[in-house]
Amino acid sequence: MSRMIGTVSRGVRAPIIREGDDLKKIVVDSVLEAAAQEGFSVRDRDIIAMTEAIVARAQGNYATVDDIAADVRAKLGGETVGVIFPILSRNRFAICLRGIAMGAKKVVLMLSYPSDEVGNHLIDWDTMDEKGIDPYKDVLSLEKYRELFGYHVHRFTGVDYVSYYADVIRSSGAEAEIVFANDAKEILQYTKNVICCDIHTRERTKRRLRAAGAERVYGLDELMTAPVNGSGYNENYGLLGSNKATEDKIKLFPRDCQPLVDAIQEEILKITGSHVEVMVYGDGAFKDPVGKIWELADPVVSPAYTPGLEGTPNELKLKYLADNDFAELSGEALRDAIKDEIQKKDADLVGKMISEGTTPRRLTDLIGSLCDLTSGSGDKGTPIVYIQGYFDNYTAE
Repeated sequence: MSRMIGTVSRGVRAPIIREGDDLKKIVVDSVLEAAAQEGFSVRDRDIIAMTEAIVARAQGNYATVDDIAADVRAKLGGETVGVIFPILSRNRFAICLRGIAMGAKKVVLMLSYPSDEVGNHLIDWDTMDEKGIDPYKDVLSLEKYRELFGYHVHRFTGVDYVSYYADVIRSSGAEAEIVFANDAKEILQYTKNVICCDIHTRERTKRRLRAAGAERVYGLDELMTAPVNGSGYNENYGLLGSNKATEDKIKLFPRDCQPLVDAIQEEILKITGSHVEVMVYGDGAFKDPVGKIWELADPVVSPAYTPGLEGTPNELKLKYLADNDFAELSGEALRDAIKDEIQKKDADLVGKMISEGTTPRRLTDLIGSLCDLTSGSGDKGTPIVYIQGYFDNYTAE
């Protein structure tokens, strides 16, 4: 009988990771202990994934709000700073905003509307339409925003982020002014010194501001790119991908992850004889259909992975085959015909109807999303994910 189970994703428990821990040993030992307890074997092309959080924790990649403030003062001059297009998040951005405000005398906070970049809504589209507001051209002051839309709290967190961010700025010692606009160039009416806080559109935003006459323009990816007073840093992503650790400290996105994934792959091969793939993952790349929030607040899903995870899926659409090429077949004859078609499929199916409806995303984005959903973000205690059968297809026995 053919094997009945395809892809299996297991959350693997691990000790609480502290700075300086040997993460390679912890990950390898945790996976092997889980395999022994649960009775599964380590096979070629299995996948071991670990959250970016435990990598950064083991590295001790932290910075304080004082470190952020010092970097902001050095790079933007310490006077009036425009802070544009941040996401609405207590965990992701509020503590960064606190550090930024500590490094300036005044912060002009420009919020995109009706939602931030990843789908956290300040207002809903219908209300905006009812008020006759065009988000592509209308610029709103705080007073006008309140007159039109009142006090809106986030659907899931119950926070009014407009008030919350204003309080963060003022409590950090800076003057706060808030404006609502979707054209980055509007901030230049207030200051020529700007921090672009958008994640996936940041390069375009910076380019447009510089072309429009901005004097000093930095993205979050350009703050904390080097140690400040001995702090952690990330030379590639700066503050992007950071999370709140304490009221005064952030955990930065991990750096130098490639040697770790390579070392874990090598150690598993040495112990088991199996060639597994290994990756570090952060946020998954998926969207919540109810809250309309796109999960990906990290700059990338995976900052490091072994070479076998490069590329995109190359798959046939079984439904297409069953409904078209083999519509007259059923039962074992249909099964055998489809298996034969899979075995002789082209190495590159891009643009061919037979692959229509398959998922043409990068493997690391797909697998990272699976891992993020498996491990969760709360108290499951499974920062390692072990995946089997991901590269199998209908022919695998």
